Amino acid sequence: MQHGLIDRNELALSELLDRALNKGVVVWGDATISVAGVDLIYVGLKVLLASVDTAARLRSDACENAAPEMEAAE
Repeated sequence: MQHGLIDRNELALSELLDRALNKGVVVWGDATISVAGVDLIYVGLKVLLASVDTAARLRSDACENAAPEMEAAE
């Protein structure tokens, strides 16, 4: 019985990873370490997780959307 539960969890994880790579996931965050009100370390995090095909598709979509805006600005 436990073996079926493990397979179901692995399947769910693989489906989650497949969907994340297919759609793309963006993680954006900031962290600051300070002592006595003085900021000592700042860490900015910007991560895009996507498959190569998804990244290429998103890039081409962004370029197509930007082209009419650039022509209108001229």
